[in-house]
Amino acid sequence: MELKRIFNKSKNVVIGAIHFPPLFGYKDSPGLKVALKNALADLRAFEKGGVDALIFENNYDLPHKMLVDSPVVASMTYLGQELKKATKLPVGVSVLWNDYKTALSIAKVLGLQFIRIPAFVDTVETSYGIAKANYKEAIAFRKLIGAKDVGIFADIHVKHAKLLSKHTLLQSAKLAIKAGADGLILTGKWTGDVPDLKQLKSLRKGMGSFPILIGSGTNAENIKSLLSLANATIVSTSVKQGSAKVKETNVKPYSRRVSEVKVRTLLRALR
Repeated sequence: MELKRIFNKSKNVVIGAIHFPPLFGYKDSPGLKVALKNALADLRAFEKGGVDALIFENNYDLPHKMLVDSPVVASMTYLGQELKKATKLPVGVSVLWNDYKTALSIAKVLGLQFIRIPAFVDTVETSYGIAKANYKEAIAFRKLIGAKDVGIFADIHVKHAKLLSKHTLLQSAKLAIKAGADGLILTGKWTGDVPDLKQLKSLRKGMGSFPILIGSGTNAENIKSLLSLANATIVSTSVKQGSAKVKETNVKPYSRRVSEVKVRTLLRALR
């Protein structure tokens, strides 16, 4: 599956991430009306700023669960449907922490183009439990529900986690490609952290032309250098309003909206 089929280009792809607030079933949830209002505001900022695609995720459902509960499934399906109706851009979904079945199911039902799986070939330990490598099950499930056209972008050595598998980064990358991933996502260690440039260069050298996506840390200062090696980047934190909060798990609170000006600045830096 080529990136060009999803994004109409295979280089310099910028994907805007829409982070939902705590959803239905979480005690701090502001409700679906607020969630939708915020999400549509972020969507408009990303669109006007010039991104190529969007991805939505339940970023503020803390503590995360490996497999989400029914209220979250319902919330994400509803919100995703409204976002899909509001844009002509390609749309993807990530269901945290590692719920590939829900992600693929939502993508199939809503006609989304891609999903993100944090632990695909690596088994990792997180604050919410152990996420086991699930590539065999994920590929089989995608086939089972007739979602072969949904791209799978797989993290390798993902952020917010301790690697339990013994694979090197290149070994994980090769395994993910062999397993059926359509793109590899490389992150830093935490939200907002840029990936190690040496690792990125090594990954590009070892993977040839296979699609690589940057999953964290992209900003106006580094986007050009990162996308000289990677094909695409997922952005959100760096283009949100306000400054980082020291004790905020997701660096910035869910009340911070995506800034159209910051998105434009980011895209201008790339050009």
